Amino acid sequence: MTAAERTEIERLARRVRGHCLRMTHRGRSGHVGSMLSIAEIMAVLYTRVLRVDPAHPRAPDRDRFILSKGHAGGAVYAVLGELGFFPQEWFQGYYRDGGRLMGHISHHVPGVEFSTGSLGHGLPVAVGMALAARHARRQHRIICLMSDGDCNEGSTWEALLFAAQHKLDNLTVIVDYNRIQALGMSKDVLDLEPFATKLQACHWAVKEVDGHDVAALDAALAVLPFETGKPSWLLARTVKGKGVSWMENTVACHYGSVTDEELARALAEIGAE
Repeated sequence: MTAAERTEIERLARRVRGHCLRMTHRGRSGHVGSMLSIAEIMAVLYTRVLRVDPAHPRAPDRDRFILSKGHAGGAVYAVLGELGFFPQEWFQGYYRDGGRLMGHISHHVPGVEFSTGSLGHGLPVAVGMALAARHARRQHRIICLMSDGDCNEGSTWEALLFAAQHKLDNLTVIVDYNRIQALGMSKDVLDLEPFATKLQACHWAVKEVDGHDVAALDAALAVLPFETGKPSWLLARTVKGKGVSWMENTVACHYGSVTDEELARALAEIGAE
């Protein structure tokens, strides 16, 4: 990645954060903290990793992206709108009557593969897609972005064991490991550590990365799978509410949006364009 490429991806991540702040402010909706923590991940995926085309969002050979943490769908909408999958005017109707963008991500939006909401839902679907692609001898890849809260669910562990058993190396999971859930710190709700060790014991190829470093994300995802014959798991360590000082690493930002008075301050802090 060149310095110019890195700068442009970081600018896209800032625009994603700006859209998320504005959308949740207008819709008076929650989960903005969960969106802010994945801005760099989304920017890198859609500019450097995923083989998708805004002009042909249902192309048979496209990569499939599943957002398991569906409550953070605003960040996916933001990057899809930035890349031309749909008009950015749609942002105005996010979480509002008559709008096209629902609060939890919906497959009715161009570029969105599957509607999600309940945690633990996304990985089983992604595993099914990966198995189907193998049986059909297709070369597209499936990438699933999860939360650490997703990893509390029994359906997640059943799916990850199944994926390893069937050596689904066309499947990549990224965990937005911000270590905060709806009601508290992850270590207090259900401690996942030693997380990487557990995943390796389940026969996944595992990498860890700073989830806000676009060059590190790009390098980690440059070659997929991480190991032939194993599904890939990227543990991205992130900060909930990243970029907004009073949100960072707080439980409160899981549900909250910004007030009228806070919006301008938040946009200034993230360096929104």
